Amino acid sequence: QKPPFQIASDNYNRNSLANPPRLFVPSGHAGVSANMMKKKNPHKKHKSSLGPTTKVLSQPRRNIVGCRIQHIWKEGAGHVVWKGTVLDQVPVNPSLYLIKYDGFDCVYGLELHKDERVQGLEVLPDRLAKSRLTDVSLADAMIGKAVEHMFETEEGPKEEWRGMVLARAPIMTTWFYITYEKDPVLYMYQLLDDYKEGDLRIMPDSNDAVPAEREPGEVVDSLVGKQVEYAKEDGGKRTGMVIHQVEAKPSVYFIKFDDDFLIYVYDLVKTS
Repeated sequence: QKPPFQIASDNYNRNSLANPPRLFVPSGHAGVSANMMKKKNPHKKHKSSLGPTTKVLSQPRRNIVGCRIQHIWKEGAGHVVWKGTVLDQVPVNPSLYLIKYDGFDCVYGLELHKDERVQGLEVLPDRLAKSRLTDVSLADAMIGKAVEHMFETEEGPKEEWRGMVLARAPIMTTWFYITYEKDPVLYMYQLLDDYKEGDLRIMPDSNDAVPAEREPGEVVDSLVGKQVEYAKEDGGKRTGMVIHQVEAKPSVYFIKFDDDFLIYVYDLVKTS
């Protein structure tokens, strides 16, 4: 059976090691149930069934990383105003920006200046409130670790989501990048608050998950910038690009598929 990922001429499998601290990625993307809640904020994301449409803009544009933005999102007959913070500009695809939209927990990847669904893009005068981490040592200790994260449900009882803390988020520095077994896309939360409230538990390292030590100066091959072809179970294909390698776990990568604006997080293992 052919591995689901082909990157350049090599084949890769998504690692399915369930032991911490390695990331378990299930076969298939089930999504998040509509009744999942995180604190008082919806644990939700925008949905789109349409592939991106682009237009060419030739004029150079200002650096908007770190800026608050607002724009209309027009899809089909409907439109809605989105407001958020630009976290990063992807070096291997400078047209692509990572954005944290207000009221949504996922990080989104959009070509803000090219995507025709983005209309009336404005840079807002709002300034992000400066804030500092209250416990830097705890923040450093949880990066790269498997965790159990508790979410409130509409029915009342909390539900446990197992995942991995990937990094501190850029720009919004009291927030963390995290992904989950049940939903391997990129999320952002203020995890220190959840830890202190008892809603986040750092799982102990397992002995068989300790990565092999590298020689000083040894370079780890990176897949960043490589084109990805993903064979779906129904026989179809998705194409995309590897846009980021997780420093704390070098086998874990962010992938942006051409037909989706979510950022997927996979632990890739070379098979050939």
